[in-house]
Amino acid sequence: MNLRSGRRLPGADGEVLALSQDMTTSREAFLRSLPAAVDHVAFRVDGGEIRPLDPHHQWRIVLEPMDDLVLGMIVLPRQHVEIFLTDCNADETKHFLARFELYFRRAGG
Repeated sequence: MNLRSGRRLPGADGEVLALSQDMTTSREAFLRSLPAAVDHVAFRVDGGEIRPLDPHHQWRIVLEPMDDLVLGMIVLPRQHVEIFLTDCNADETKHFLARFELYFRRAGG
């Protein structure tokens, strides 16, 4: 369950937090890159929660805006991203997270 902002988000039985990280990206840029990162599985966005439309895909992504990172005149938007997977074995988890990372990698890694 997500307790980062003091609120609990509902989760499914067997759901595991597979990734929790801060990303320097805007919400809009994140959502533009997400289709390729999740292998073009159709999804719905409900506030800060993203879920696949197909019940055979067992993932959930929680996006929480953070304060911008300011480096002099450079301002970078940030999001806290959590990925929850349900009933995934180690290989499935590794594959999902590797694909996600590949499509969000910046400047070659």
